[in-house]
Amino acid sequence: MAEILITGGKSAADLDADVARPVERFPTRIWWVCFLAALAAFGLGALLATDMFQRGLGVLGLNITNGWGVFIVNFVFWVGIGHAGTLISAILYLFRQRWRTGINRTAEAMTIFAVMTALLFPVIHTGRPWYAIFWLIPYPNERSLWVNFRSPLIWDVFAVGTYFTISLVFWFTGLIPDLASLRDRAKHPVRKAVYTVLSLGWRGSSRNWLHYETAYLILAGLSTPLVLSVHSVVSFDFAVSSVPGWHTTIFPPYFVAGAIFSGFAMVVTLLVITREVFGLKDYITLDHLEKMNKILLATGMMVGYAYACEFFIAWYSGNPIERFALTNRAFGPYAWAYWIMVACNVAVPQIFWFKRARRNLALMFLVSLLVNIGMWFERFVIVVTSLHRDFLPSSWRYYVPTFYDWGITLGSFGWFFIWFLLFVRFLPVIAMSEVKAVIAEENGEGHVAVA
Repeated sequence: MAEILITGGKSAADLDADVARPVERFPTRIWWVCFLAALAAFGLGALLATDMFQRGLGVLGLNITNGWGVFIVNFVFWVGIGHAGTLISAILYLFRQRWRTGINRTAEAMTIFAVMTALLFPVIHTGRPWYAIFWLIPYPNERSLWVNFRSPLIWDVFAVGTYFTISLVFWFTGLIPDLASLRDRAKHPVRKAVYTVLSLGWRGSSRNWLHYETAYLILAGLSTPLVLSVHSVVSFDFAVSSVPGWHTTIFPPYFVAGAIFSGFAMVVTLLVITREVFGLKDYITLDHLEKMNKILLATGMMVGYAYACEFFIAWYSGNPIERFALTNRAFGPYAWAYWIMVACNVAVPQIFWFKRARRNLALMFLVSLLVNIGMWFERFVIVVTSLHRDFLPSSWRYYVPTFYDWGITLGSFGWFFIWFLLFVRFLPVIAMSEVKAVIAEENGEGHVAVA
């Protein structure tokens, strides 16, 4: 029996009307409340960051051993969130997984906004971004001091920059046919002019489709290795150091699995809200969400396996310093953070072994929130517990984030949701052209040409 990806007997015209409705109508009260809340959160973070630039990094919780704190935790967290979009769009496209069509647009947008949010933190962490950014750009020049190309922090500039560029082009390419549909439906001259420019002259001809599908396939092929490379490079920030608890070869696959885990959890969070608020239940179905939950279960078990491997290798190595670093994580001053991480990332997703749980909206929404809380604490545990007790017990310190740390972190969530809310307001949240092809297949019509 073939899987049913669209319910409600929808036609292509129904799809256009349903997806374009939030774009064409005046924003609802819920949208304004959420947008103003996100704007307020970002405003608080921006004010605190501005004050921090004037006062210096001393207003943060950083100390003699913890030179990295919540800002680096947030950087790794947001880069990880951005992984699911490329995975859903590129890899599932290459493997011709039809169930991606209802969810890939939201996931792609989430990737762009998450990477934009992640890039804020290395810049803010320098304390003087208007000066430091100049030295991060590795271009041939006459400067007497060059960047250190052996530094994994410079590798991050290449990896994350490439990932963002390819993801942005991939996202926009997929939008072109849908922007043309919005152009043809637009009645206001300004709206029509904007969508006309953005749709790049799309007419839905055979030549248009040939070029589109060729470009989309090439971009999917370019994007696929980035899923593995980007967070592997981010893991090198830790793995190539000599700090106990960081210097381990398991970090690249461990970080990639964790990134997919947290990214899929965020997609589930956003999709549950989107389908309920905008009435898109016939296009973002429980079958879509159930498949997402199965991936959450699988990647959660991978992450749990990585946690166990860390402890086994520390014990098997016979290195007392490595043993101390891992024991300190689980039973030291930050044991509370470690066990929150384990509970949220390993124990909570096990409920998805049961089909009823995988298809329960309230439960999957709660689990997705807990997973992202757990993944934030995973990065916190990695960064903080390996630094707060170094080789000299006389310099041990307990890292406590300040109001500036938490306020700027809240501001990053505000920044992310500002962009996401603008996306759902002005652009189609579902890939209409791809879903139309699914509707045509289910109706036995073959490929369908769309405007």
